[in-house]
Amino acid sequence: MGTAATSLPPASGLAATWWRPKPQVGNTHPGATSPLGMVSACAYSGAYPTGYGRYGKNTEGVPEAMFENLRASGFTHFQQSGTGAIRKYYNYVRVTPMVQPLDDLGTTWQLHDETASPGYYATTLDPGIRCEVTVGDKVAVHRYTFPETRSARVVVDLSCGGLAIAHGRTIPLRAYAESLGHGRAQGTVVVEGVPLSVHVEVHAPGWRQMLWHDRRLIEGGTRLDFDSIRQTTLRAFGLLFMGPARAGRTIEVRLGFSLRGCDQARANLDRECGGPTTAFDAVRTATTGRWADHVDRVQVDGGTPARRQVMATALYHSLIKPCFGDDESPFWPTPGPFAFDVCTMWDIYKTQLPLLMAITPDRAADLLESLIRVCEEEGNFPIGYRMARGADRFFRQASALAHTALADARSIGLGDLDWNWALVHMEDDLRRLYGEDFIEHGVVHPITHTLDLAYGHHCTAQVARAVGDRRLADELDERARLWVNAFDPSSGLLRDSEYYEGGKWNYSFRLLHDMRARIALAGGDDAFLGMLDAFFGFGAGAVTQPGLAPSTAEMAAGYRLNRFEGLNNEPDMEAPWAYHYAGSPHRTADVVHAALTWQFGTGRGGLPGNDDSGGLSSWYVWASLGLFPVAGQSLFLINAPAFSRATVRVPGGEFVIECTGHREDPIGADGIERTPATQYVQSATLDGHRLDRTHLSACDLHRGGVLRLELGPTPSRWGCLTRPPSLSDAHPGGPTT
Repeated sequence: MGTAATSLPPASGLAATWWRPKPQVGNTHPGATSPLGMVSACAYSGAYPTGYGRYGKNTEGVPEAMFENLRASGFTHFQQSGTGAIRKYYNYVRVTPMVQPLDDLGTTWQLHDETASPGYYATTLDPGIRCEVTVGDKVAVHRYTFPETRSARVVVDLSCGGLAIAHGRTIPLRAYAESLGHGRAQGTVVVEGVPLSVHVEVHAPGWRQMLWHDRRLIEGGTRLDFDSIRQTTLRAFGLLFMGPARAGRTIEVRLGFSLRGCDQARANLDRECGGPTTAFDAVRTATTGRWADHVDRVQVDGGTPARRQVMATALYHSLIKPCFGDDESPFWPTPGPFAFDVCTMWDIYKTQLPLLMAITPDRAADLLESLIRVCEEEGNFPIGYRMARGADRFFRQASALAHTALADARSIGLGDLDWNWALVHMEDDLRRLYGEDFIEHGVVHPITHTLDLAYGHHCTAQVARAVGDRRLADELDERARLWVNAFDPSSGLLRDSEYYEGGKWNYSFRLLHDMRARIALAGGDDAFLGMLDAFFGFGAGAVTQPGLAPSTAEMAAGYRLNRFEGLNNEPDMEAPWAYHYAGSPHRTADVVHAALTWQFGTGRGGLPGNDDSGGLSSWYVWASLGLFPVAGQSLFLINAPAFSRATVRVPGGEFVIECTGHREDPIGADGIERTPATQYVQSATLDGHRLDRTHLSACDLHRGGVLRLELGPTPSRWGCLTRPPSLSDAHPGGPTT
């Protein structure tokens, strides 16, 4: 799912009124990955943005194809998953099986008979070479089955990196490659400030091995050194293994990776691939087992086969990123967790991080420790963090988003972080970049950063109060109320400003820490509900989605709709649950049901937009469970689930969601031409006790329990009177400017 341009059946009903401005492509890849592991491996075409697939760079509408069919020039490592306009993104150490001469390196061959499952990818290249790849946490293992030939080759290109699009190539700064003999070699390339080391072992008795540079073999040479490489001086270089192959003979290539030198790369390879002369099946089995354990942590009963497939794939996508390279940081010498591919917090903080806290709490704690270390080393909590240095390269997207995850972690007792240490960095980070102007003026543009920083102050105040610093907590709480400065009281919407990938309507319905006061600012429940109904297209007609290379006028007309972007974009993905705060949870059910039915499907085109490191897929998981996390408030909002029963393995045991009166409905991808009717919560109990409110605390979920929901075909009064908590509940005076 999501490896090709969006290809969903035409939406019906409410979903037909939504407009998708961002790229209509999932940007996922089918390569081999390990749960939250360091390494991935996939066929490499050079296409945007993962290096797999057929498409060129695209920022809106339907992507334009670079190739008529799926092609590859080999297999690369370290791909992204689902993100958009990052342009250059790893794809280091290309391994190419060939029966052609070295001069043909870089040729792309058509892919046939692709097969993918968690931890495994296989395809056949045009010359008839069957190619299989699997990965462990820090290793990749390739297995190639050649046709009969006197001169089979496995070429390792250490100079490869980035994408085969304009300005997409990554140029190494320094490098060395060394042939160790007996099928072993190693090398290090410094790319974007990071020393990536690889130790290679090729199980091919009787084959020769050589170094090569500029497509020329270096007979008898054992080492290549490049002290300074420039765009104009780079010539491809690497390793070559060559010999005869009988029909059906397999050649195994094992690669261990490290960001701390070749010795550690070799140790990583020995740890995961040591023992027998062939390791492919053992590594694949181990990774398949890890995936089975992780995906098993959320189980659902009922639903159509298509719904179950989409749910399982969404959970899989949610557990690919971030990447963890324990004890591998190239930027600080101490051992411990190192997380990269946090790309970006803007995408993942609302849905994916709460999911990781629930089902992989140890890894969630490791992520937070790594983020604190990044802040300590680089001076900022990252909005997005890649393998390379530069925590603030995505700072235009948002501010202070790590604070939401830290506040949630503290409230549920996640991990054993030093919270005084964390608090120091949380407070300091609030004063950096846009934070300085916010503290001085109480408002900052782009105006969305005013909301971010006010919310970040609120989250930091919670941590300060938890560690006993009441003075700091009170000071932060005062600034947390400055969110009101972002809004125009005459319209009830955010003020005119610049907006990152969206407009003021998309950002105006965020779930703030004071929704009671925000609704009052809009004129009360009725006025707020009217704005929400207009935003979600109730009563509106169907719209036309942007096509291939949409014109500026077409895009401007679409933006003027001021409409929900239908899970194609991040800013308004929590907006459906704003209805809960205005006493109309049945409207949330209408919107979420329409999204689950029409915005997701099976097949390559089954996502409405970029999966964004699993942020979109995590939304699907939560929405299908009938829950939504309010990041930074340790709160879950309740809605009608998509399955009759679900079990989530949490730190305290199991959290079970059971429904009576549930009806199994198809999704649009099932090809059924009717629009399934929405179901609504009629009543609820938590652990046998009546539940009249539409929310749970995060502690309720994390300690385990049973949530029972009675569903029905018509809206009810359930949850209409008791609203989710707001800051003004404790401070009736409301916000101050």
